[in-house]
Amino acid sequence: MFIREFKPADALTVNGLALMAFEQFRNAYKDWPGFRAKIAGMSSLADTGELLVAEIDGQIVGAVAYVGPGKPKADFFQREWPIMRMLVVAPDFRGRGIGRALAEACLSLAKRDGARFFALHTSEIMHVALPMYRRMGFEKVSDAPAINGVVYAVYLKRID
Repeated sequence: MFIREFKPADALTVNGLALMAFEQFRNAYKDWPGFRAKIAGMSSLADTGELLVAEIDGQIVGAVAYVGPGKPKADFFQREWPIMRMLVVAPDFRGRGIGRALAEACLSLAKRDGARFFALHTSEIMHVALPMYRRMGFEKVSDAPAINGVVYAVYLKRID
């Protein structure tokens, strides 16, 4: 597996990957078509942060956005916290450590940026991602606004 920076030519692949990754949750969101439309634009996160992709044999199988300290982010995050957004892994490639590798890459960027904490928001419906984040040392610090009826919370990790 190889993790690299997103290139504009990756946009359609990353957007399609995000849709595949979230499809399993379609019945959880009240307005799936509206939420799906937002997910389909994952590549636009490169405009406000650093988008990373994971490749295996030249195929993009995962992606995540890193938004550094001081960059614009949702009000429920402290401005100085770097965050990650939309960690996605292709369904056929789950269980291979891709998600963790992408999360660790974001933590490395946060260390590069001199951050003391790193944050994300996720939901209990993320049955694979949430336990992984907890194993990595993330702890719930607050509730976040629901997204289309799905409850979310903010998780924080101290960076040593």
